[in-house]
Amino acid sequence: MQKAQTFKFEFVALMASLMSIVALSIDALLPALPVIGSSLHITNPSDNQLLITMIFLGLGFGQLIFGPLSDSFGRKPIVFFGFLVFIVASIVCVTTDNFEVMLIGRVFQGIGLSSPRSLSISMVRDSYSGDYMAKIVSIVVMFFILVPVIAPTLGTFFLQFFNWQSIFYFNLAFGIMIMTWFWLRQPETLQKEKRVNFTSHLFTNGIKEFFKYPEAISYTLVSGFITGSFMVYLSTSQQIFVDQYHLSDMFPYIFASLAISIGLSTYLNSALVVRFGMFKLGYMATIAYSVVSILYVVLFWSGNNPSIYILISFFGLQFFAVGFIFGNLRALAMQPLGHIAGIGAALNGFISTVMAVPIANFIGGYVKTSVLPLFIGFSVFGVLSVLVFVTLKRKTALALAS
Repeated sequence: MQKAQTFKFEFVALMASLMSIVALSIDALLPALPVIGSSLHITNPSDNQLLITMIFLGLGFGQLIFGPLSDSFGRKPIVFFGFLVFIVASIVCVTTDNFEVMLIGRVFQGIGLSSPRSLSISMVRDSYSGDYMAKIVSIVVMFFILVPVIAPTLGTFFLQFFNWQSIFYFNLAFGIMIMTWFWLRQPETLQKEKRVNFTSHLFTNGIKEFFKYPEAISYTLVSGFITGSFMVYLSTSQQIFVDQYHLSDMFPYIFASLAISIGLSTYLNSALVVRFGMFKLGYMATIAYSVVSILYVVLFWSGNNPSIYILISFFGLQFFAVGFIFGNLRALAMQPLGHIAGIGAALNGFISTVMAVPIANFIGGYVKTSVLPLFIGFSVFGVLSVLVFVTLKRKTALALAS
């Protein structure tokens, strides 16, 4: 960890770029889901959601492999190995005409991308700590949010002028560019004297160490709740705006405007977190997330969709809260895990993702003719998240009192 915690623009931009490969592989594909489904002879439109949720499943499991290995062999070589897995999986995706094989390819894409995604957080933790770490994570996420702003439009462009396979090829080209930049400019952040000896017990020892910290476990659970409910939006947004609201031409712009809402709040979080602290901002944002979703459920309990302007307003408020939640949750979970940042980030990502995927698949199955199930999911998991924060706050108060 650096003694003087200073902002380094290139480091932040590079960490955000490593994470953005993941976002591009997800969001650029959204406009192409019906076309891919038709090309692979899918009869149930809801099955197209699996092309999104399965990559998240791979992201969760892959971190369990790459996180511990990075604690022993360093961050850089493991990032490169993960990217090689992503390349092979991408080739499988563009050469198959079988939906099940495509899903396997998406899982392995996620496994490969789990390396740059989780290790970018590990590298931030190697370099920063405390509320300043939360500031850096927020700025990384803010840059990362720019990708969903343009990704669906980019996917639409390739779909109109080329084919759905070209989206995968572009993702590969973008990834190669980022990997080259990473290789040339980023030094190893985990020094040799801080590495963990590679043994057969590396993984089990890391798990035992992780579960010694109740705070890390608690914030990881909240991450799973929020990520799961938010993942429903990602996997069903095309259905909502195109099938329910018949706004296929406007879909990329609506998606981009909502991503900007997250980006704005993430920027504000980076400016405020050192002053107010990551716990307070995360706690208040989780309350706001719950209140907005409960209000929607109360107002539109009939199941009839409101006008698109009302829906976008609710989504905008919901995602504004999300921008304050995500960066702070990761930083809060990672704060006590600096000595095992690799496996710590891996377990945080794995547990939250493995929780999120079934949540998204379950709720997403009900989002057919109404948006209401989505907001019910937001409400349930928002309230559960608030309860976790309240429990931690009480424990902290009791500890200080004693």
